Formats: sequence, structure tokens, C-alpha cells
Amino acid sequence: MSTTTETAASQPLALGRGPSEVPQADGHLHALSGRAMSGLLAIRHPRERPTPQHLRALRLSQLATALQRTGEVPRVALYVLIENRQDPADRLAVAQALAAHRGWTVIARAFDTTDTTSATDPPTRPQLARLLSEVHHGRIHAIVSASRTDISQFDDQYQQVLDQLRDRRGGLALARDETSL
Repeated sequence: MSTTTETAASQPLALGRGPSEVPQADGHLHALSGRAMSGLLAIRHPRERPTPQHLRALRLSQLATALQRTGEVPRVALYVLIENRQDPADRLAVAQALAAHRGWTVIARAFDTTDTTSATDPPTRPQLARLLSEVHHGRIHAIVSASRTDISQFDDQYQQVLDQLRDRRGGLALARDETSL
């Protein structure tokens, strides 16, 4: 596994002030009424499977909260999951494009590799664990990935990572939305 560090000149991200303003995939904020937010983010019964729409709303809300706390240009790390012997450059470039579009400073680039014979659960990935620690210590505000599959294709595991980011006061940005094909 390999990690490189890079910094970029960036401009401040203008975020709205209300907790109900949610960043969209196009980089704009859209306000949701209190009723809409409570409906999207309502606590779900543990046996209920989260929908892609619920996970998206949860991620966007957490990301907006994490970025509003910064008071500065957000610092992010790019993260992708690749198959063994796959070059991470293309997937990292997708995440980099989102960070550049939003004006975020990229502090680190990281990837984990997997193959069909090894576990791909998020807790087994050393680079993802390292980035979660970076969020916890305030060195980065968010993780930027090409798509949700870089975190997990399974709803429960994906939500666990979102919960870990929330607990560490961080967020997750995706270049490709959970609800897109």
C-alpha cells in the first residue's frame, strides 16, 4: 500500500450557516426544511435496512456539519479501494477533481488493495483506519472518495463508517453519489 502527500492552493469554500443546508453533488447547497431533514435522518430501527437515499442524506448532513466547523479551507484526504494490481491513479483522479472543484486542500492520497480471496471489510483496511485517525486528530476534515464502493458496497458497513466519521467530527465526500448507477 502506498500513500503520497500533496498540498494544493485553494480558495475558501462558502458554506451556508444552517444545519439544514446540504451540499449536493453539483457543489451547491440546498436547504431542507426541518420536517424534511427529520424525515431523512430519522433514527431507524436497527433491523431496518437503510435506503440509498437515507445514507446519502446522512452523509451529506455530516459532511456539511464537518465542513462548517472548520472555519478555514477544509483539509481532505483522497481515498480509494482498488483490486490487487490495479493502478489507483484513475480513481484518485476522480476524487481529486471533486476536491479541486470544491476548493479543498488535499493533504494526503491513500488507497487500500483487495483481491477476491481477502476480506474487504472497512475495519481490515489499514489506510482507511489511518485516515479515520487523521480525522479524529483534526489533521483532516473529510475523506474524499470516487464512489461509495471505496468505503463499502454493503449498507450496514457503509453506515458504520459514516458513524465513525460522525463520532470523529468528520465527513465523507463522494464524486459519484450513492443514488447514481
